[in-house]
Amino acid sequence: MPIEILMPALSPTMTEGNLAKWSKKEGDTVKAGQVIAEIETDKATMEVEAVDEGTLGKIIVPAGTQGVKVNEVIALLLAEGEDKKALDSWKPKKSEPKKEEAKPVAAAPAAPSAAPAAPTMAPAAPVARTAPPAPIAAPRGDGERVKASPLARRIAGQRGVDLNAVIGSGPGGRIVKLDVEKAVGGGRGAVTRNPQEFVQIPNSNIRKIIAKRLTESKQTVPHFYLTVEVEIDALMEARAQLNGHAAAKAGKDGKPAYKISLNDLVIRAVALSLRDKPTCNVSWYDDAIIQYNNIDISVAVATDSGLITPIVRNADQKTLPQISNEMKDLAARARDNKLKPEEFQGGGFSISNLGMYGVKNFQAIINRPQACILAVGAGEQVVKLREGQGVAVTVMSATLSVDHRAVDGALGAEFLQASNATSSSPY
Repeated sequence: MPIEILMPALSPTMTEGNLAKWSKKEGDTVKAGQVIAEIETDKATMEVEAVDEGTLGKIIVPAGTQGVKVNEVIALLLAEGEDKKALDSWKPKKSEPKKEEAKPVAAAPAAPSAAPAAPTMAPAAPVARTAPPAPIAAPRGDGERVKASPLARRIAGQRGVDLNAVIGSGPGGRIVKLDVEKAVGGGRGAVTRNPQEFVQIPNSNIRKIIAKRLTESKQTVPHFYLTVEVEIDALMEARAQLNGHAAAKAGKDGKPAYKISLNDLVIRAVALSLRDKPTCNVSWYDDAIIQYNNIDISVAVATDSGLITPIVRNADQKTLPQISNEMKDLAARARDNKLKPEEFQGGGFSISNLGMYGVKNFQAIINRPQACILAVGAGEQVVKLREGQGVAVTVMSATLSVDHRAVDGALGAEFLQASNATSSSPY
């Protein structure tokens, strides 16, 4: 019997995905470890490798199919020496119910997930996939019948004038003879509508899931926000010293071992603050509040496919150079859609930094099921009064979005105080 290739579960929460592309066609020889398809999950487009060897006998689910259930048969593989006639004897385990006219019917269930057969597809590193949409023009009319006098209609028909592009000067916007005559050849005084042009960009499965989760978070989580101004002169000075030290010990290639950013310092400060305030490193569930023992920080990274949050695991146990190098690697692979599921799934606390775009202050949406996310703005110099004299200091806005079910206002304020204090000593 042919070997069934099933829709793989590429993450613990995946129930369905889009079959974006087949890398093999029917009749091609397939070896174990070869990429045979690309599957679009809720976070990335991932290459899928074959586990078994043979010949791709039949593709059951064509490329471009959306909403394919996990464990659904998507193709059949013929083993070595197996004749193509074996495909004729294969039957799906459960056939689709017959459709009855004028009666809604349920979709055919996927192949039962209880069958623990050896998987025939294995996930490889995700790959970037772009499909530039073709531009299409919007209809000129607004869906309603054009208001025009009979004479105006007759002249428009004779002169080849599109009434949808003419703005009427008569009562209620009615098009009259004069309007049509002015529109002929773009005559003087003619008033016409410019056609609305646009490009339709299909929503990827990733962006759909992001939109769904953000909407659910904003609608179901009782957000509240706490904002503080953090003086970051000490942070900037420490950053300059550390980067200078790395540059002085650069290797033969002239590249320093690390280059710390302000965001790396924020990650370190937040990690140490969570160690002092573990009750902010939590998630809300109806039966209990889950408090995490590990300090795993999700950091928002913008990609062409949407926002993704790679995770710096055990951030409180890592040095600034370690955090810096790890974050650069995670961000680069996130933009190339090459993160492994375990590198962006989970985490107990999130950071979103828009300071590099010049944004001074914003409120981030909580990354469920986490209870807190810190929105970091740009640093700016201000003058503050110290001992009767004006002193220039660099301040940065930090806004904590909090799930009020899991973290109270006073606790959120204490966390921000701890973060502010930690920022003066990031080591």
